[in-house]
Amino acid sequence: MRFLMIASLAESLITFRGALLMALQEKGLEIHVAAPDLHAGHPVRAALESRGMIVHHVPLERTGMNPLADARTLLALHRLMRRVRPDCVMSYTVKPVIYGMLAAWLARVPRRFALITGLGYTFREGNGRNGLRAVVQRLYALALSRAHTTFFQNPDDEALFRRSEILPPGKRSCIVNGSGVDVASFRVEPLPDDGPRFLLIARLLGDKGVREYAEAARRIRARGASARFSLVGWIDTGPDAIAQHELDAWVADGTVEFLGRLSDVRPAIAGCNVYVLPSYREGTPRSVLEAMAMGRPIITTDAPGCRETVVDGDNGLLVPVGSAGALEQAMIQLIEDWEKVVRMGQRSRQIAESRYDVRKVNAAMLREMGFE
Repeated sequence: MRFLMIASLAESLITFRGALLMALQEKGLEIHVAAPDLHAGHPVRAALESRGMIVHHVPLERTGMNPLADARTLLALHRLMRRVRPDCVMSYTVKPVIYGMLAAWLARVPRRFALITGLGYTFREGNGRNGLRAVVQRLYALALSRAHTTFFQNPDDEALFRRSEILPPGKRSCIVNGSGVDVASFRVEPLPDDGPRFLLIARLLGDKGVREYAEAARRIRARGASARFSLVGWIDTGPDAIAQHELDAWVADGTVEFLGRLSDVRPAIAGCNVYVLPSYREGTPRSVLEAMAMGRPIITTDAPGCRETVVDGDNGLLVPVGSAGALEQAMIQLIEDWEKVVRMGQRSRQIAESRYDVRKVNAAMLREMGFE
């Protein structure tokens, strides 16, 4: 059998879907992957091919709503499927789901699966883009009506799609515990005991809570606390992206230590004793799962996708979305109670092992797709 996975970001095929693709390979499937920028010489292409997977470049603009560009994406995916003739297609993130499911239906692929990994800026209330949101919802509904199963990473997203009839009545859906985390690779590391060390890993977007993180850090430093605040990520595209001058100002005044984009985040997580993600909405945040697996307490928002990872007061603290003040108070609470930091970190590891082990998550997906 041939299995085709479609992504909008080449690197995510390894970091987020690599374990699932290898699990499918172990079932005897011939694995094909498609994403933009996967030309000859791309390191992701080389890594995937070294694992015996067949790699395809497809034209796809991750952001923006250019009808001609999106039509080219749909046509390219349809041509690819007519050539490869996969038995099963799975796609994730907005455009691969929309155009991947439509192309798979047009190409008469027998089994079609969509994975909703988060809703992004378009679905945020009050962003002034109601017209764009309506278009995306209609396209989603058209595409998901052609999917056999739609996977969600949290119950809030599934409920929203059902309530808004983006997911047509009677269509099958399944909730899984995010993308999972390799608890063997992300091992527990000792907590640094030389002072409070906070860390945020994210694309530098407003809806990741990066501005709230920087503001809370500024306030705590103004109190005279010796805490350090690290930031891992990169400037991204989109209407809500952090501007370069904002990042430069935070670094210049000592608010944050910017570590840039890291291919391996484990040393950064090992260097913190509290992990922070003030995101406005997620599918299930992978960085939080990685920090949990390494034994870190979590401060995150009481928002869809984020709230599922933390039992408030047990393995971390939940704060309201968009509140730098509440984030500041949560950080102060852990700065002042080291025993709580230690206890919460231990509970994070236990929860990561019991709920988010990537092998358990992938086994659930394989069962749903009929490969177990």
